[in-house]
Amino acid sequence: MWYNGLLDLSSWQLVVAILLMTHVTIVGVTVYLHRYSAHRALELHPAVKHFFRFWLWLSTAMNTREWTAIHRKHHAKCETVDDPHSPVVKGLSTVLRRGAELYREEAENADTLRIYGKNCPDDWLERRVYSRYPVGGVALMGAIDLALFGVLGITVWAIQMMWIPIWAAGVINGLGHAVGYRNFECRDAATNLLPWGILIGGEELHNNHHTYPNSAKMSVKRWEFDLGWAWIQLFSFFGLAKVQRVAPIAHRVSGKRSLDMDTAMAILNNRFQIMAQYRKLVIVPLVQQELGKADASVRHLFRRAKRLLSREPSLLNDQHQASIQAMLEQSQALKVIYEKRLALQQIWVKTSANGHEMLEAIKLWIHEAEASGIQSLRDFAEQLKTYSLRPAALA
Repeated sequence: MWYNGLLDLSSWQLVVAILLMTHVTIVGVTVYLHRYSAHRALELHPAVKHFFRFWLWLSTAMNTREWTAIHRKHHAKCETVDDPHSPVVKGLSTVLRRGAELYREEAENADTLRIYGKNCPDDWLERRVYSRYPVGGVALMGAIDLALFGVLGITVWAIQMMWIPIWAAGVINGLGHAVGYRNFECRDAATNLLPWGILIGGEELHNNHHTYPNSAKMSVKRWEFDLGWAWIQLFSFFGLAKVQRVAPIAHRVSGKRSLDMDTAMAILNNRFQIMAQYRKLVIVPLVQQELGKADASVRHLFRRAKRLLSREPSLLNDQHQASIQAMLEQSQALKVIYEKRLALQQIWVKTSANGHEMLEAIKLWIHEAEASGIQSLRDFAEQLKTYSLRPAALA
């Protein structure tokens, strides 16, 4: 019958068809728009680029230049009043409810497109079709859905139209800066929503991405999974993609005790992993030790110590600062390791442009750590000496 459409699918077949089509859209967003266009973390074959550009025109009405420019501005101005969709500034409920509207509002900003929208498609199809008729694609998709799925094609089309506004504009831009876990203390509030980036193609690993925005791979830990990276590997196998950059690997050479320029550069490249190790090897065990010794009357001060003492300083509010000050007044050891953590971060902030200054600063930091009398800090200082830009076999 005509109302069942040309495919005349059963209910479960229709569900599968919807999931397949929305997944193609997700792959287009994460691989083409995000990792390729916005960050140039990989190169794509022209046929793949145009397929995704065409599909996203059909399924989302999103323009490559607009999306790219808005996302680049998000990274450049993250968690400030100029961030197009920061829940820290605009409020989580606003981003969840009005994510797509915030996108459209920023897309009207000519300065955003001019400054952040460079190196995007500007061919005949872009000028005369995709940009000229932004709703033409979704209208065509509606007609295709009606022809293929009959009356239920209206529902199929509605789900396709809502998929990206809900999952990307709402969930990732909203919850991805509000809830979840953090592998790294990057300078914004980005979080990993789940360790398995399946439903949204790896975008769930948002803290990893904001720490290493130019990496084509968003998973970092062994137990994390990035479906978008799996697609990139498949494209690469068939010669349709070429990875340009991934997150640096923290190499350590067992027995290495010399502090040289190779060590300094390795520490700079792997600073986020190193600070994560500082939390694990220095802050956590010492907090547990101090908690065990603390009097019952002050034990409550250490309740959030592991999190607060390792938190990116720019993300601490006045209440957090007061809590930190109160716990440091109760423990000289915690005060030492907290101050040493801040000092270590300042090394690459102030000296990253001068390798020799950074090397001398690291040597001084390690000397002071070894003289601190705190065993976990001394052990960490010894570990710093083992870092290298090259794996052990080549070091």
